[in-house]
Amino acid sequence: MAEMITLHHTYNFTGMLPTGDYLAHVCEWTGVSTGEALSLLRGTSPLARGIAIDELEALAKALRASEEGRAVLARRGHAQSVLDALVAMPGEVGVAARGYLDLVRYRSIGYDVSDKTAGELPDMLVRAIRATVEQDRGQEALAARDEKEREIRARVPAGRRAQFDELLGEARLVNRLRDERGIYADSWGTGLARRAVLEVGRRLASAGKVEDREHAADLTVDEMFALLEGRSGPSAAEIGKRTLYRATMTLEHAPPWLNAPPGEPPPLDVFPAAARRAMKAMNMLMADMTADHADVGKPPETESSAVRVKGLTINAGVYEGTARVVLDPADFGRIQKGDVLVTRSTSAYFNVVLPLLGAIVTDRGGQLSHAAIVAREYGIPGIVGTKEATTTIPDGARVRVDGATGEVTVLAAAPSFVAEVAL
Repeated sequence: MAEMITLHHTYNFTGMLPTGDYLAHVCEWTGVSTGEALSLLRGTSPLARGIAIDELEALAKALRASEEGRAVLARRGHAQSVLDALVAMPGEVGVAARGYLDLVRYRSIGYDVSDKTAGELPDMLVRAIRATVEQDRGQEALAARDEKEREIRARVPAGRRAQFDELLGEARLVNRLRDERGIYADSWGTGLARRAVLEVGRRLASAGKVEDREHAADLTVDEMFALLEGRSGPSAAEIGKRTLYRATMTLEHAPPWLNAPPGEPPPLDVFPAAARRAMKAMNMLMADMTADHADVGKPPETESSAVRVKGLTINAGVYEGTARVVLDPADFGRIQKGDVLVTRSTSAYFNVVLPLLGAIVTDRGGQLSHAAIVAREYGIPGIVGTKEATTTIPDGARVRVDGATGEVTVLAAAPSFVAEVAL
């Protein structure tokens, strides 16, 4: 797991520097926003459309051609039994089902061994398969992107257009690494580590040394060995306290910084030319990725009300649907087809639920955030940097997401809230 996470971060600058270099030059040459410039990267990050999207679409294609397969998929009851039945089917459906599930089953949908793997959420996987069969989105049309490219390129000074082509080509080439380094590295490393930790927990729970197998995630490796070998270690009660602490602490409990606030980046003129170019590229990236809320070069629009939240639009379009507030990967199981995902921020691990989503809204993020990449790749409305969407929008409420204005409007309260008011 540690080696896989190291591999992920080995590619940080490879996946980011060319994008920042492209943005720094193009925005300076043309005056376009980072959002406009980044729209030209659409279609270059296949995994942003979903974990194992090719395998999922292959399964959907096989199911569309199989009446028996669709009947199995439509069964009600325990979702795991549906998955087991699909895997056991003869022919293309069984082959495709095994191909898809083998890729996602042990992949983590979070950042740590305490987070579940996709295979532990069979309901979510069945809903994702059903949604993909019904939608048949196919390959996203890139005509609008190409037209936008011609428009921006025409604004580039004639003597810089060859360099524009080179910068855009390199940014497109490495854009896929933004998601791939997580999906192919720590997502699998963490998921496989969790499989081992849960087996430790099962054995310790059978011996009465932990209250629940999940509590093994709060042991150190040395403590796991000690308890498995019958040596002294923390009591079940102490381990339970650790689990409770981890489960109840949130990002809001962490200090905003360690020791002191970070300082401003050094002035560019202190660097030699080559380093100055690299620093300018990274400053461009960091200004957008860490901005509290706003596109680069624009003041934040923070005005919100009890029924409306404003943020930064990352993809155009208007969508109405049910808001699903997700604060933890364990909440993925509640997401239904067509829901509007409302969360603090997204990561590559959210890709497994993408086939279900109608729109994305986040508290944090900018044009370079994962949510922005996902919205552009999947062609769904997205709004980031609202600051308060997860605390303002009730779970289950019907909302309108307007990708043109950057507004999320609550149209109707959640059913449970309406019933409570009626009582």
